[in-house]
Amino acid sequence: MRSNPRTRQAVLLAASGLAVTALVAGCGSSGSGSSAKPSPSTTPAPTLQTATDPKLGTIVTDGSGFTLYRFDKDESTPPDSYCNAGCVSTWPPEAATGNATVKGIDSKLVGSFTRDDGSKQITINGWPVYRYAPDTKPGDTKGQGVMGVWFAVTPTGGKAGAPSGSTPAPSAPATPKPSAPSSGY
Repeated sequence: MRSNPRTRQAVLLAASGLAVTALVAGCGSSGSGSSAKPSPSTTPAPTLQTATDPKLGTIVTDGSGFTLYRFDKDESTPPDSYCNAGCVSTWPPEAATGNATVKGIDSKLVGSFTRDDGSKQITINGWPVYRYAPDTKPGDTKGQGVMGVWFAVTPTGGKAGAPSGSTPAPSAPATPKPSAPSSGY
């Protein structure tokens, strides 16, 4: 019995497609591709350390030396972030991917909470901490005082540059979160 050339061609194409699919699936499972995002279990835990800024005094930076900030509109007790939606592109939250390594900071003051989007964010003394996207190199403090509500964070969760002996401002009474991003970022 003679087979139809179109049928043979379809069978060969299907077999080739399955072989390519199996090869791609096998390569993709190794996790070594540059486009693969590390899983939370393999993402290194964040490092928080102190640095001395000539104008601000002792501040907290991430492991790469980038300044971390706090937002006065957030709440510290319990921790809650009011920087959501478009705000996070300018003020990326410092992700909590495990137990943070701390240098010069009381580890009892470092924690985390779950953001509205389900991700976890680092806190210092209850205050959520962020990076500032326009800080392009370690040591930059371009976010200090932005809109009068963003400040480099101290090792105790306070606002850097505040008069010595001052304590972190208490969080504002709970208010409903705005549904649209506010202009405070």
